[in-house]
Amino acid sequence: MIDSKKAEEQAVLNLAYAICAAARTAPKAVGIDLTDTAVLIGEDKLKLADQMRTLGSSLGEGGKFVIRDAANVDASGAVVLIGVKYKTRGLNEICCMCGFSNCASCTSAGATCVFAPLDLGIALGSAVSLAADSRIDNRIMFTIGKAASLLGLLGECTLIMGIPLSVSGKSPFFDRN
Repeated sequence: MIDSKKAEEQAVLNLAYAICAAARTAPKAVGIDLTDTAVLIGEDKLKLADQMRTLGSSLGEGGKFVIRDAANVDASGAVVLIGVKYKTRGLNEICCMCGFSNCASCTSAGATCVFAPLDLGIALGSAVSLAADSRIDNRIMFTIGKAASLLGLLGECTLIMGIPLSVSGKSPFFDRN
């Protein structure tokens, strides 16, 4: 017999793995894949939550929401990280949507290629729609991504979002203080 707690833990992990696959197969600008993903559980998840509390404390009164989000990470069974690298796509004068004349100008100005956040948004939409279809509670959190970035968890990816996953009688990600 597999009890409900064990079955729910396994469902969260199975979904986390599927979310990583969904992010990988989500459409990418110009067909260039600069995304990366990871699943955090156990000690790695605790380290992430601790980094969030440290970050929140460093922000004083304005960081209370980061500490609140860390409690949501604690209450989750797993956290999925989805990130993208800030690299141009080599479209140069054809694009210029970044506001610069070409990709080299964008890079030298320290600006961001518009396709990085677009690719991340599409991957996130694919990920959370899969979570919703699986009836697993979830929420996209930039605070998780910020802490993950500070910890260097996705290497070159500096634009990161996190998705905590939970199975409980009431979602811990809503009706928050």
